[in-house]
Amino acid sequence: MRSAQHQASVRFQDSTPGGHVTRPEVKADVEAEIELETTRLHHLHQLLRDELAAASARARGSLGAETGGELSARYERDVSVHRWSDRVRALTAARSGLCFGRLDGTDGATTYVGRIGLTDPADGESALLDWRAPAARPFYCATLAEPLGVVRRRHFQIAGTAPAERILDFHDDVFAASADSGHASDPALLAALKAPRSSTMRDIVSTIQAEQDAIIRLPLSGTVVIEGGPGTGKTAVALHRAAYLLYSHRERLARSGVLVVGPSAGFVRYVGGVLPALGESAVVFTTPGRLAHGVVATALDEPETARIKGDLAMIDVLRRAVEDRQELPGSPLEIELEDVTVTVDRALAAEARCRARGTGLVHNAARATFRDVLGGLLVDQGLQRLDRTLEDPPELVEMLRDLGIPDVEPEGAAELDAELRADLRHELRTNADFHDAVEQLWPVLGAGQVLRDLFASAARLAAAGASPVLGRPAHAPWTVSDAPLLDELAELLGEPPVPVRRAEDPESAYAAEVLAIIESADRNLAGEDPDELRPTDFVTADVLAARHVPDHLASVAERAAGDRDWRYGHLVVDEAQELSAMDWHVLLRRCPSRSITAVGDLAQRSAPAGAAAWADVLGPHLADRWTYRTLTVNYRTPSEIMDLAAEVLAEFAPDREPARSVRSTGEQPWERTVPAAEVRALVEAEAAALTEGTLAVIAADPTGLEGAPVELHTPVSAKGLEFDAVVIVDPEEIRRRNPADLYVSLTRATRRLGLVHVRR
Repeated sequence: MRSAQHQASVRFQDSTPGGHVTRPEVKADVEAEIELETTRLHHLHQLLRDELAAASARARGSLGAETGGELSARYERDVSVHRWSDRVRALTAARSGLCFGRLDGTDGATTYVGRIGLTDPADGESALLDWRAPAARPFYCATLAEPLGVVRRRHFQIAGTAPAERILDFHDDVFAASADSGHASDPALLAALKAPRSSTMRDIVSTIQAEQDAIIRLPLSGTVVIEGGPGTGKTAVALHRAAYLLYSHRERLARSGVLVVGPSAGFVRYVGGVLPALGESAVVFTTPGRLAHGVVATALDEPETARIKGDLAMIDVLRRAVEDRQELPGSPLEIELEDVTVTVDRALAAEARCRARGTGLVHNAARATFRDVLGGLLVDQGLQRLDRTLEDPPELVEMLRDLGIPDVEPEGAAELDAELRADLRHELRTNADFHDAVEQLWPVLGAGQVLRDLFASAARLAAAGASPVLGRPAHAPWTVSDAPLLDELAELLGEPPVPVRRAEDPESAYAAEVLAIIESADRNLAGEDPDELRPTDFVTADVLAARHVPDHLASVAERAAGDRDWRYGHLVVDEAQELSAMDWHVLLRRCPSRSITAVGDLAQRSAPAGAAAWADVLGPHLADRWTYRTLTVNYRTPSEIMDLAAEVLAEFAPDREPARSVRSTGEQPWERTVPAAEVRALVEAEAAALTEGTLAVIAADPTGLEGAPVELHTPVSAKGLEFDAVVIVDPEEIRRRNPADLYVSLTRATRRLGLVHVRR
């Protein structure tokens, strides 16, 4: 806003007090200026079309290129296809709203700012500056006090669709008395805030504010926690920061990708188009209920159960639960071989278990050690029993000794012993009873199997030192709080044994050479920290070969989403106050560089195991190695609605200051009290009265309103979303369950809010 930044904008007024009528001669000049700017915009669109055609041709040419069978050539082809395909995606995404502003510098230079950087081949000069480039920073941060070398900043109001976009109007911020303002209209920010909402979030690339820009451009390294009240743009800042980092650290993050964690599937659908609209595709979106690979959990536990599952003490519980599955036999297990019967007793199994655990391997990997050690011990036992069967009778030995004949080992006994040992080993290897014993004592386990068995058995819970509160039927659905436990178990168990790829496998050979090339390139990046983690620190040739699909060049996002062991270059966590300590434990494993952007508001916490203080969940992992920033301006919620929300905030969090609203609508929230039977009719009437935009109904339990022509939400599912109009049904019930949930519900509307009290 101009008033917030103390910038100078010119408004031409007539003699009528309060009038804002543009003089005829000024109007003509403005129309001419708009025509010139529209011509420039069309030229930029032509440059984009030309580059898009060239990039598309390069991508197709690379894909169809013959490699002659050379592995290095195949790798170079794949890299080229990915590079040009990424450029095609970025150019395609940039077509809508291509150019949204202009900077006039003190040196007389004029720079146009937009979604992507373009160069004019006619003179080799920059025709359009990418909004993320350092030179574009004045577009967001210049003020009268600190103009940053700018005399005028111009915001365009765009109409039409690409490639026929045109300049409808513009707004100038002037930073020098000598500059000619030319025209003034509503600032771009307020125009965007007044626009109706849709089912998906829009990017804010043309209206980023100075305090937001400062956070967006923070360095890649380290963890930053951004706290702000409702409507302060936390989500937009986090997503645009991801886009900025992908632009600024393209080589690094394009290979490893960015993981974005949101509170719900609805939230992910709402924000999922922002980064693709900014031309960035190396991004994977997920939710806490999807932290376990292949699991989609939406059910919620009771508060006490959720608190227990979210505590880091569950790591030791799960470790003991796995160890409890490494059993000793209750009674000896006999294995009948051709010439001898061997027995697995507790002592023998305990020795094999001790040596298997001593390897430090995860459960499924250590199973091979347990099997081999147990088999070796049984072979020794079998040899001893065979020796006792084949040796001379004691009376014969005594008689020979009386005759002076020495007790001499027969010639070839060592060879016979080795042959017997080999025979016994072969018999065990093919004996079903032996393998049944191994499976009984050290079974191959999956994470889901272990967790279901643990929760369904009071004895297993007691053996693992877990609270009996966690007990539940084996058929119960997975909950959101189960997801990090399943992932932790997958880490403790490891993958089941799989056949090893042959060294001569061509895909393995290709993968090995790819890794060698990547490793060489990574180590030669200018200025790279030698201690920094690289993709090849986590990916083996066998793993890469298994992922390689020659007929489909998968993107980074596709490969990362399908790989539980993928390690991301940056992590974005929205509504971070909802994550438990176990959630953070699992997420930080996916981002070993600890390059993290976490945004949230402690006052909006709903999750029982969420953060009461940031240090509670981050401290165990990061100590004090994280940066804290705040956003203080509410761009979403009109002051009339925020005043009501502030009253609720003061009730349960009197120490927290509500964000300051930048606008008002003049429309106060309405309240009605109706019988429960009339709630649906009132909601439908409100929906019919809304001529444009979105309407949501929020209730503690909205199931009774299913079928109404509105979006139905609980306070939890509405978290992070925004709507033009919101109706809250039975706000007192929401307050009774959790005052923070009522605060969240009150702050979802951008224009109109209604409260329906239910008379029972």
